[in-house]
Amino acid sequence: MSAAQKYVPGEHPDLKPPLGQTGLLFWLRTNFFSSTFNVVLTLVTLYFLYLILPPMFNWLFVDSAFVADSRVHCRELGTGACWGFIEKRFGQFTYGFYPLEERWRVNLTFLLFVIATLPVLWDNMPGRRSFLWFSLVFPFVAAWLLLGGFGLETVDTDQFGGFMLTMVIGVTGIVFSLPLGILLALGRQSNLHFIRWLCTGFIEFFRGVPLITLLFVASTMLNYFLPPGTSFDLLLRVLIMVTLFSAAYIAEVVRGGLQAIPKGQHEAADAMGLKYWASMRLVVLPQALKISIPGIVNTFIGLFKDSTLVVIIGLLDPLGIGRASLSDSKWQGLSTEVYVFIALFFFACCFSMSRYSIYLENKLNTGHRN
Repeated sequence: MSAAQKYVPGEHPDLKPPLGQTGLLFWLRTNFFSSTFNVVLTLVTLYFLYLILPPMFNWLFVDSAFVADSRVHCRELGTGACWGFIEKRFGQFTYGFYPLEERWRVNLTFLLFVIATLPVLWDNMPGRRSFLWFSLVFPFVAAWLLLGGFGLETVDTDQFGGFMLTMVIGVTGIVFSLPLGILLALGRQSNLHFIRWLCTGFIEFFRGVPLITLLFVASTMLNYFLPPGTSFDLLLRVLIMVTLFSAAYIAEVVRGGLQAIPKGQHEAADAMGLKYWASMRLVVLPQALKISIPGIVNTFIGLFKDSTLVVIIGLLDPLGIGRASLSDSKWQGLSTEVYVFIALFFFACCFSMSRYSIYLENKLNTGHRN
């Protein structure tokens, strides 16, 4: 008896897909050779990749020098990239001017950051509920480790720099701007006129002023509004401005999600007897945030990249470290290596956020796909 005959009456047998409808060849034909235009576009793209990728690979790896003492030494070893410069300055790129003997605190902070992030991003993590409590207290633990005090040597924030400074600004802005942005979005839709006007004015002001202007205000003008003799840390001022700026954009993204929720969802929450905050927490906000995920992550990526603007007010992020390092006569003329190295760091971070956003969208998707 053939395989096609072994089936229950009234049901169709399980047959293999037709030849040419699955596998690598089908995928290539569907995505790259489905029409004459796509064939031409694919061939032109392959030709340009053939022209670009081999020289780029040679410059990055084959002809490059990974260990060198100067730019001249690099040119003696190869005609490609001088990664020896990055190797010599890697500690500065990573920690800025943080004391060498205290850098273990930065490493420990990063490790604890990973542990604190896992229960937030991975809901199937074993013991997630217990780890979430640690996630709540992590910001205070990180501040203690990085700044010192209570048994640790104090480190001034003007010694922060490099990728460490970028992570501090980016993560702080992301963590604190999301809840503030949600509250602003709810406030802008409030029935209380004073709260609605206050939130609307806040959002429109911060969305209407460039971030670089706010950073200049934080670094210079803010001291004029403080009592004489008051010391307000520059990095703290920057963190506040970055958080407020990002929160204004998050608020508009979340407001768009709230407006996309059908009126029937609000009526259903009212019919269940839920008060305002309960209906928002249990019914409306979860749906609005799911809709807003792409916009929220896009705002976070923009915020993370905008952290490089702090170099203009004297904080030495990776770009500032790179410029300062290139002033050394031994390494002059290696700006390409600096920018490529920094670009790879930002690409890795932003690409990771983007991929997690896609994963979260697919996980929360409740619709039907064709």
